[in-house]
Amino acid sequence: MTKSVSPVLMAVIGAPNGVRGALRVKTYTGDPLALGDYGTLYDEGGNPFDITEIRPSKNVVIVSFEQVKDRRAAEALNGVELFVDRSQLPDDELDEDEFFVADLVGLAAVDEAGEAIGKVIAVPNYGAGDLLEIAPVTPGGGFARKRAFLVAFSRTTVPAIDFDAGTLTLVPPGEIEARGDEADDE
Repeated sequence: MTKSVSPVLMAVIGAPNGVRGALRVKTYTGDPLALGDYGTLYDEGGNPFDITEIRPSKNVVIVSFEQVKDRRAAEALNGVELFVDRSQLPDDELDEDEFFVADLVGLAAVDEAGEAIGKVIAVPNYGAGDLLEIAPVTPGGGFARKRAFLVAFSRTTVPAIDFDAGTLTLVPPGEIEARGDEADDE
């Protein structure tokens, strides 16, 4: 397969499990076992990974891939990210206020008055919840990737998302704290 036009990260391969090539895999699906429902997964280089067996195990799933025959092959895959093309994901199964995290990347971040703050360049999660990585707007109208900053992704910091307009409303943390102080004064 060639590289996906619109890849969506579904999982990250971890350490091997046993001697027959099974792997621990951290999934980013609502139901970890649903990883097997998306068909062939691909790494960043377009190499296919077909799941032959999947079972739960604590915080991960244990997965056997058709392409991985032994522990040595499994050891070489630690840290490999697995993707599907965005077109493989079922939009019709999402509730009104649900979306894929990958759909946030590329949205313009604006303040409550509609003024540009920056652009979402990533949505990392280091274990304590999703964050938005925002590249701020430069005076020339571009985006300063090197000056990107992180904000917690919550209803407080992002009260509105408009996918049709390609924007999300961002309330900077300093404004949230100021609002909290005002509420305490009343």
